Amino acid sequence: MSPRKQVSSAPASEFAIAIMAAGKGTRLKSKRPKVLHEVGGRPLLAHVIAAAAKVVAPDKIFVIIGHEAERVREAVSGTGVQFILQAEQKGTGHAIQCGRESLSKYKNLLVLSGDVPLIRPETIAHLRDFHLKQRAAMTILTAEPPDPTGYGRVIRKSQRSAEVKAIIEQKALPKKFLNAPEINSGIYAFASAPLFRRIDQLKTNNVHGEYYLTDMAALLVKANEKVMAVKAESAEEVLGANTIPELASLDTAFRIQKCRELMLQGVTIFRPETCVIDPDVTAGADTIIEPFVQLLGNSQIGEDCRIRSFSVISNSQIANGVLVRNGCIIDGSRIASGALLGPYCHVRPETDLAEGVHIGNFVETKKARLGRGSKANHLTYLGDAEIGSGVNVGAGTITCNYDGVSKHRTVIEDSVFVGSDSTLVAPVKLGRGSYVGAASCITDDVPADALAIGRGRQVIKEGWAREKRKQKP
Repeated sequence: MSPRKQVSSAPASEFAIAIMAAGKGTRLKSKRPKVLHEVGGRPLLAHVIAAAAKVVAPDKIFVIIGHEAERVREAVSGTGVQFILQAEQKGTGHAIQCGRESLSKYKNLLVLSGDVPLIRPETIAHLRDFHLKQRAAMTILTAEPPDPTGYGRVIRKSQRSAEVKAIIEQKALPKKFLNAPEINSGIYAFASAPLFRRIDQLKTNNVHGEYYLTDMAALLVKANEKVMAVKAESAEEVLGANTIPELASLDTAFRIQKCRELMLQGVTIFRPETCVIDPDVTAGADTIIEPFVQLLGNSQIGEDCRIRSFSVISNSQIANGVLVRNGCIIDGSRIASGALLGPYCHVRPETDLAEGVHIGNFVETKKARLGRGSKANHLTYLGDAEIGSGVNVGAGTITCNYDGVSKHRTVIEDSVFVGSDSTLVAPVKLGRGSYVGAASCITDDVPADALAIGRGRQVIKEGWAREKRKQKP
């Protein structure tokens, strides 16, 4: 899998791409549509759309949906593609029949499967260019896997010919073709005119009673139309996956490739086979990623960072020189340079940590902003909080941001010292330079430079414990 590059496209009127995404994927034994199973941090279908969108504009891509149609539509609606509904799934040929009105406007049509996430834009473009150069009615993308058993075989007119004589399914193969190595990938290019002129001639005389697009090859050959074959460089990119173990193998391939890309950019990743890094993640040179780290979504990691083992970072921006200690969870947040997090902190969405902030073990933040150099090093919850610079938040402090109906904010101005085990009942404001005594419950605003103590007085009863022990049987 090489890095994807922009691929030039044919004129807009020349080509549309249809992606088959209507099936159930019954062999996965899953209620989820097959094309929405994820590998490499994206649904299978999203990978195919991304490759296709480097060959034609997204509005020339038509996703054919059927099973769980709205769920599939919602999953990829942000890509700019169009959708064709195949309300009743009667096969791949029927899928194209359902899209006749939209697809027949283009001179040529390229058909992809929504479950082949390794397909490269270069391969799609090569199929397109070969098809146009040959002026073919149909061009079949073929492959030679290590074991072709079970696949339909493409039989060429001769060994040196690109022209196809027939596609023969495994069960119908004559003995002389049992070892034929070239398989039909299920990916095709068509000239629209001959395709739609004959697509209604497809029959359902097969075990599933469906209209197969594969059968167009025989119809076109019989009509003396040119049917060609072009081989993919790698069988891996066109075979897809049909079981959960096969999906897991694909995911591993994607993850290793992503780690390799980052390492070639100067990122050190120890034990990359243990790390889960999504395709849109970026990381700067001299950053170190330890084993069993997950970097998810569109997370951006700066230079000279260290992400220690078992940390999970999702959709967050982390600047240069940040240390994330073991077991931290960071989601939807921004971390400025020189910050130090963890171990085992939970930085929840809309947290914004300024330069040099320390968030320590078992500290949780949510919609909190901490100013430069502020620290909350132990066992603390800071939710809906605006915290200035140079603030020290003692262990066990919590902001009580919820009154059972509404959320309220806590404001802590610069250089405040909050003693351990304090409870700050929002809405409340601690003025600049103020102190809060340990174990205080603060319900009123504290003026600048004041000391606030909100706890009962200590009472000592001499000999009380001795008398208590005497009462025991």
